[in-house]
Amino acid sequence: MNSTALRTGILVLLGIAAIVLFSAIYVVHQTQYAMVLRFGAVRADVRDPGLHFKVPLIESVIYFDKRVLDLDLPVQTLLSADRQNLEVDAFTRYRIVDPLRFFQAANNITLANQRLASFTNSAMRNVLASASRDAIVRTDRSRLMNEIQDVVNEQARSLGIEVIDVRLTRVDLPNANSQAVYQRMRTEREREAADLRANGQQLAQTIRARAEREATVIKADANRQSEELRGKGDAEKNRILAEAFGRDPAFFSFYRSMQAYEAGLTPGETRLVLSPTSEFFRYFNDPNGRGNNPAGSEPVSPGASPAPGAAPAPEPPPTTGSAPTPPSAQ
Repeated sequence: MNSTALRTGILVLLGIAAIVLFSAIYVVHQTQYAMVLRFGAVRADVRDPGLHFKVPLIESVIYFDKRVLDLDLPVQTLLSADRQNLEVDAFTRYRIVDPLRFFQAANNITLANQRLASFTNSAMRNVLASASRDAIVRTDRSRLMNEIQDVVNEQARSLGIEVIDVRLTRVDLPNANSQAVYQRMRTEREREAADLRANGQQLAQTIRARAEREATVIKADANRQSEELRGKGDAEKNRILAEAFGRDPAFFSFYRSMQAYEAGLTPGETRLVLSPTSEFFRYFNDPNGRGNNPAGSEPVSPGASPAPGAAPAPEPPPTTGSAPTPPSAQ
């Protein structure tokens, strides 16, 4: 009976010792800070990872995250330096660098986020109020974010927090202002398009008038050159004809008469009313082409200058249609 009670007592003592030992041990991970509290007061600030001990039932341990933490801020409306309302969406990244001060100032992450959000909103209002809309949206955005980060970081040191980054993810106009700005931009673009079209039409008319004037000048020059060339050709033709006539007047007269026959007696509806003894048919009546000329006189070609002292040769009769039929005697 005594041995059974002894064994039971030993087992109870061992259980109590195990529970006490288990409650006296705590583990700090590499991503954590540990704060040991005794009756609510801070006894130790543990930053090294590993296995640590505390007084059971008297001391307690709370943990803080050592990693980078994110804080998403709600969208808020800010006023720029040029009196433009802007909807700004931002976020902040921070980490705890002094767990003791963090515990004393904020006690937990939720309260720290609230105070950090207040710091960030205040800094954005102050910094963005001194910048124009274009600077915030396009030209000077990086500098403004760095300035906001410096201001927030200065205030967050009282919480034992280091602000790593502050970013403006979206900066837009409110819906009502966006519609007004869009309409103004559309009106400006339409005006610019109308100006471009008007300038294009004016330039087109100028180019068209210049081209027409150049075409008229080119045509005039071409006509002048063609007349000059035609005149030179006619002069050369007359010179060749005169030279041919001077070499052999009889053959020249015969050749010109053949050309006149070919031009005047083409097939068609042209009719010639001539006498068979007409000078036009002198080579029909006489192979020598004397026709009605006195004996011994030289025949003269139609259209050529007669020889000195000779009667002028008659020209081919004018045609009144396409081609003649065989001449009929009267």
